[in-house]
Amino acid sequence: MLCSGADSHILDNCSNGEQNKYAGVGATVFFTALMATIACSYALYTVFDNIFTSIAFGLIWGLLIFNLDRYIVSTIKKRNSALDELLQATPRILLAVIIAIVISKPLELKIFEKEINQVLLEQKNELTLANQNQIAAQYNPKIEDLKSQISNLQAQIDTKETEVNALYDTYISEAEGTAGTMKLGKGPVYKEKREKHDAALKDLQNLKTENKAKIELLESEISTLQNKYKTRVSDSQPIIDNFDGLMARVHALGQLPCLPSFFIFLLFLAIETSPIFAKLISPKGEYDYRLEDQETTVKTWTTQKVRERDLLLKTDNDINNKVYTEIADEDDVLAHKRKKAKELMQLQAEAFFKAQKNAL
Repeated sequence: MLCSGADSHILDNCSNGEQNKYAGVGATVFFTALMATIACSYALYTVFDNIFTSIAFGLIWGLLIFNLDRYIVSTIKKRNSALDELLQATPRILLAVIIAIVISKPLELKIFEKEINQVLLEQKNELTLANQNQIAAQYNPKIEDLKSQISNLQAQIDTKETEVNALYDTYISEAEGTAGTMKLGKGPVYKEKREKHDAALKDLQNLKTENKAKIELLESEISTLQNKYKTRVSDSQPIIDNFDGLMARVHALGQLPCLPSFFIFLLFLAIETSPIFAKLISPKGEYDYRLEDQETTVKTWTTQKVRERDLLLKTDNDINNKVYTEIADEDDVLAHKRKKAKELMQLQAEAFFKAQKNAL
């Protein structure tokens, strides 16, 4: 009965049936506030990751919902017109709908937690791939350019090796007499071609030494860029792993089929508005008549006292007007008033004279 917002002094004098009705209304208000406490605590736990903070704020939220529901139920009074009752209840019904949405949403997050986790896992995987691609886009062009330079340097070595091998085949063929002068033995032509080959071989060795140093430097730069890439991916991955806050879960819930969530909302809406509709559709009871009697008694008594004060003020004004009118016609009052006015004018004249004299 305390939770229903009913006047306990009036309700104590009512029948057991009337008391039971308001006890049921109060129980609905209490359990709605309890569900609000649980829902808010869970929702805030996903934000703060601290059970004590979440419970503390959840209790405050539950008390707020309890106070609002109690106020909504206690301010709905039975009228003589159904239309007046409906107009009276309309803003309270809208407020109850808002409260039902606020209470049901965190509980939906808990009820569909496994499904939400699956959606979040898919989103995290997509975010991981997107993050890797975005970071790679910053390093891949540079890495590809360095690899291209390495390929060019290696191509120079391969070209030089091909040239040296060709010179080698030339002077060997000359020595064997299978090409060139077609003479067997190491003659002047063979010597010339051998010297040309040796010079090219020396250039190849120098080129290998130079290009090897350049390739090692380029590979070192590639390794550095790859390490930076891995570091950035590693540093940003915890942000993606923690992508399971309240907003992310609400968004993931929105991607699930809406029908189960809608039925849960209807359930809490029915719970939240049931005390209001119970009072609207129920006939006037003993409590309503007693409350109306108490209110009309106070209203009648207050109206009567206000009217008595107005009448007293009017009567007193009439008497004062009559008394002062009669006094104004008496000669001794006029003579006394004339004498005092004359004395006052004399004092004013003397004061003006003294002020002018001091000024001179």
